[in-house]
Amino acid sequence: QVQLVESGGGLVQPGGSLRLSCAASGSIFSINAMGWYRQAPGKERELVAVIASGGYTNYAESVKGRFTISGDNAKKTRDLQMNSLKPEDTGVYYCHANVMVATGVSMRFWGQGTQVTVSS
Repeated sequence: QVQLVESGGGLVQPGGSLRLSCAASGSIFSINAMGWYRQAPGKERELVAVIASGGYTNYAESVKGRFTISGDNAKKTRDLQMNSLKPEDTGVYYCHANVMVATGVSMRFWGQGTQVTVSS
């Protein structure tokens, strides 16, 4: 089975920075896409940033210029550097991976989530 373990998160003042890390383990043939989603109270879970196969990177409009996703497919990791944080960035951040677990078989996995709170 595949597991995603997240670290980072916490409480930060507006304008501050945080870094989230995610490491995948288990039987993974290859990574199709791996990145971060978030869910604010009372809202739908939304994509924050993702790196797909081939190095394609996508960001939510609301975080462009402030957040940077990086990662290493060989190490199965994804980091999210979050700068100039705003109160509206508050939520639970989830690591997500779409991976090949066998020839022709892809599956999606979620981490347990880590809380990010931006407040003065």
